[in-house]
Amino acid sequence: MRLFAIFGDPVAHSRSPLMHNHVFRSLGHDACYTRVHLKDGARLKETFFKLGLSGANVTVPHKEAAFQACDEIRGFAKKVGVVNTLIEEDSKLIGYNTDADGFMFAIEPFGVIKSVLVIGAGGTAKALASRFKEDGIETTVLNRSAKRLEYFKEKSFQTYTWESMPERTFDLIVNTTSAGLESDDLPAPEPLLRTLLGECHFAADAIYGKVTPFLRLSSELGLAYKDGSDMLLGQGVLANELFTQQNYSREAIKGPMQQSFEF
Repeated sequence: MRLFAIFGDPVAHSRSPLMHNHVFRSLGHDACYTRVHLKDGARLKETFFKLGLSGANVTVPHKEAAFQACDEIRGFAKKVGVVNTLIEEDSKLIGYNTDADGFMFAIEPFGVIKSVLVIGAGGTAKALASRFKEDGIETTVLNRSAKRLEYFKEKSFQTYTWESMPERTFDLIVNTTSAGLESDDLPAPEPLLRTLLGECHFAADAIYGKVTPFLRLSSELGLAYKDGSDMLLGQGVLANELFTQQNYSREAIKGPMQQSFEF
């Protein structure tokens, strides 16, 4: 039996084991998926091989540490320096990023998006902002501290801190921070968010399984919104395709994985 896991801090909330294990059972694939609470991202590679894993997913705050841990990076992850999916291949750690494609799948119901404000400057923000830019979407990044915005400035994104953010209109505002995951915090000061959301059409949160304070405020202001469930489904299908060595079609994986959200 091959073993897979998700690394994160926190990680107890993760639905990934339920999703992937249901796919494995449904497809008759001899594998099991579990959670690993990892405090120190620098120990990711050591822990991966010590547990004898065949692959893993990586969630906050270790996606950039996962990039550094890999022996080889493939696909979109090369472009953004962020890894959320790991595969063992010939005793080497191979890194991929399935977050961006998963998010694009999630926002399809919103229709044509021409401008996006990304809140946060971590691994998920880097992946999504780069993908938006790749698709020709005007992308702006908002973060509390200016220091973490340097990466985005170097990539020619428009960047602002809470203090410097002007009044702007966006088609979509996305929260990529962990604000609201285990608290009632908003990802930016409420007066600023009220102004920005008041001129916006749609809102999305990378956090799934709950209506975060950010999404509650979006709903109060009459916006259509999505939590991270569809993003989780989209990236999960792509990750499972890698875990099962592309022996099953994406449609074959998507069916049981979507079904797991009903449990």
